[in-house]
Amino acid sequence: MNNQAENIFSAIVAAPFGAVGIRTDAGRVRELVYLPPHFGEKEATDPVAELAAQQVAQYLLDPDFRFTLPLLDAGSVFQRKVWDAISAIPRGTVRTYGQVAKHIGSAPRAVGQACGANWFPIIIPCHRVTAAGGLGGFSNHDDENGFHLSVKRWLLAHEGAGKAPWQQQSIFN
Repeated sequence: MNNQAENIFSAIVAAPFGAVGIRTDAGRVRELVYLPPHFGEKEATDPVAELAAQQVAQYLLDPDFRFTLPLLDAGSVFQRKVWDAISAIPRGTVRTYGQVAKHIGSAPRAVGQACGANWFPIIIPCHRVTAAGGLGGFSNHDDENGFHLSVKRWLLAHEGAGKAPWQQQSIFN
């Protein structure tokens, strides 16, 4: 295990795409981070990290799993509005940045920036938001064949998202 990860994360859970780092603070989950495969697992250092690790592992087995974690307050009012809209997207479906933007009265680029600022990926499923003509970026990364987009592809496949976003009906109409 990388010593830096030892100091930063309260737990690390192995995942098919690499790992998920969990940070906790003051009895709440502070952040989830997608980590590349070279990060090893780390046992939880506190009860909230243990609960989060168990729930992340359960989600990785069952895409219908519902998280019930105490989350640290994060994000601006606008970001939380975007995250609420994203959280309403059902498993197995995707929406475009434009569809989410239209629903909340904003612009697609602003929605994309709020997605990239998401402190709680998987819990707030920003992977369910894509560009109109493809995957778009992910976690503030837009490298077409990079690690983060491979995570997004895995998550969408795990959740059974079979249709391209432009073939989906909007849940916001």
